[in-house]
Amino acid sequence: MKPKVYIDGKDGTTGLQIYDRLSVRSDINLLLIDEDKRKDPAERKKLMDAADIVFLCLPDAAAIEAVELVENPKTRVIDASTAHRTNPDWDYGFPELSAERRSAIQTSMRVANPGCHATGFISVVYPLVAMGLLSKDACLSAFSLTGYSGGGKKMIAQYEAPDKGTALFAPCPYGMGQGHKHLPEMQKICGLTNKPVFTPIVDDYYKGMATTVPFHMSQLNGAFSLEEVRQKLADYYAGQTLVHVADTTDTAKLYANVQAGKDTLELIVAGNDRQFTVTALFDNLGKGASGAAVQNMNLMLGFAETTGLNL
Repeated sequence: MKPKVYIDGKDGTTGLQIYDRLSVRSDINLLLIDEDKRKDPAERKKLMDAADIVFLCLPDAAAIEAVELVENPKTRVIDASTAHRTNPDWDYGFPELSAERRSAIQTSMRVANPGCHATGFISVVYPLVAMGLLSKDACLSAFSLTGYSGGGKKMIAQYEAPDKGTALFAPCPYGMGQGHKHLPEMQKICGLTNKPVFTPIVDDYYKGMATTVPFHMSQLNGAFSLEEVRQKLADYYAGQTLVHVADTTDTAKLYANVQAGKDTLELIVAGNDRQFTVTALFDNLGKGASGAAVQNMNLMLGFAETTGLNL
């Protein structure tokens, strides 16, 4: 029997992207709510309890409330909101980080899908800490450039309005008070003692992301050249289908939208043997959101990991 899947919050940006990936598949049964009942708790509850997998594509508070609606002990949940990413009762849905994490996702009842900015930062910092190259006490910073689709329907409407103000044509750093909602998961998942200094930036293009972490080579233990850092990251992610480390360090400039439309992530190591950066390039709606959610669903249901994904 085909597994039954329900998307709670299908009409949001993340929900629609998940729906686009699942609606063309013949290996699942996608449960759909009547349009006039999509905010009816009783109808939503009925569909969630009937599903094998439920995606929550809701604001944080609504996601917490939605989990409470689920009474079927066999219903498994993937939450795309921020609500459960640091909750120890939920598994963090970034399978490439370790074999143990992948195994946990495969058997999990509750998976928290990573945030988009957090995905970029963690893909860079987690392996360096795990390999012992970077101290957990390191004081780090990062900046992360994203397309405006990451802000959801309201921001998309603002950027695509015919009469948008001139300010929206320029890059916009935000979260300047160092309280961005992705910071807790960035710190916890990487095991860092200190919260990184983080600058997210939204710009006038639809989707695509470049998350950059700068380093001094003196911060690392056991790596003394740019190529050594690149090779160690490449070895760490060897065999992964959706995360790849570029073969060269000879990169003069990057474009944040080069992975738009894909569910993959590429790491670029650039600089010199004294100072360097590692940049994660990916789609904020792909590996940064909906693509990662579908990847986690595939693992939980025993499908090939990349089924239905854009490679």
